[in-house]
Amino acid sequence: MSESIAVVGASLAGLTVVRSLRARGFRGRITLIGAEPELPYERPTLSKEFLQTGEPVGLLEGHAETRSLDAEWILGQRAVGLSTGATHVVRLDDGRDISADIVVLATGARPRLLPGFETAHYLRDLRDARRLRAALANTTRLAIIGASFLGSEIAATAHESGLEVTLIEQALLPSIGVLGETVAAACTALHARHGVRLHTGTSVLTHRDGVLELSDGTGVPADTVVVAIGAEPETDWATADQTMRSATHLHADDGFLTGPTGRTTVPGVYAIGDCARPLDPSTGRHRRTEHWHNAITQAHLAAATITGTPAPPPAVPYFWSRQYGHLLQFAGTAHPAAVPHLIDGDLSSPTFTVRYDLDHTPVAVCALDNPRLFTRHRKLLDRSICSAEGSEQRIAG
Repeated sequence: MSESIAVVGASLAGLTVVRSLRARGFRGRITLIGAEPELPYERPTLSKEFLQTGEPVGLLEGHAETRSLDAEWILGQRAVGLSTGATHVVRLDDGRDISADIVVLATGARPRLLPGFETAHYLRDLRDARRLRAALANTTRLAIIGASFLGSEIAATAHESGLEVTLIEQALLPSIGVLGETVAAACTALHARHGVRLHTGTSVLTHRDGVLELSDGTGVPADTVVVAIGAEPETDWATADQTMRSATHLHADDGFLTGPTGRTTVPGVYAIGDCARPLDPSTGRHRRTEHWHNAITQAHLAAATITGTPAPPPAVPYFWSRQYGHLLQFAGTAHPAAVPHLIDGDLSSPTFTVRYDLDHTPVAVCALDNPRLFTRHRKLLDRSICSAEGSEQRIAG
């Protein structure tokens, strides 16, 4: 087993892989590097409770666990270069070089900028949330460009704080690629029911004199503008320092390419979380996913591979969103050809559960305010993955 591991990125994925490494018996040196000065904290609350109340954001671990992990924490320092070889070296922005036998890349993602709107508000970390909360205190009319789950959560929080909110989405329906047309339409109706204006199928051209001009000719008054059009993986840093042995072969347009367990093409270098684009064995394609469940799953898989210990049982992707006091949950993968079937409630009612079938096989489930039934079907999806994996192994054997 290797003697030293450097984890670049001290958020959910990075902290989870350190926890898993220790739990799986790794006793060597671990260095955890984080660009933010804070200990790892709960990011989902930034668009919800923190934005509304300003209450302290919960930590992902306590100080007692920090000591028990027996890791060297380097916080408030950004990685700016990576050299790979017999020993890997991570360069920090203060000039220090951190050497390790194994490097785990967990640098996450950054907000995708909208050209011409670089000075608008973006929400990714605690510093962003503090700025936005201060701006909302002096805002009457808020415009949000991008009705993604993040944009929708900000809209719901701002509306509950008494602001006039307008959502602008380029697609005909928000999240249609994830939820499918019928379910996306039902979730979109939440905005109208709570008095939030929604403009779809249009884009923003300019922001002049406090008015957003849309491509359909509409003018949207706005004191404050938030852009929530997705995120880009933090991968550029690995090749930024040209004095180091370049790791350009790790970089991809949409994340570090890895195998199913987080291995990159460089021995001893792994990538997990929002910055990684792992191979999906079921489709044979690399896909980047930005949900917390994915970050945790990849961290455990990487730790198992590094330590040579059994991998955790497979589980379907899962995410949730809270909007206007409602809980939206989704598990699985809604293939474009999957057919949604209503199994409880009604799409126009306050609660419903939908199962997605592909070739008569359940592949996903979505629920609004029905966690009990959702959890039951999510477990069934997990079991089907385990059964399919077991069958493949028996055939291979």
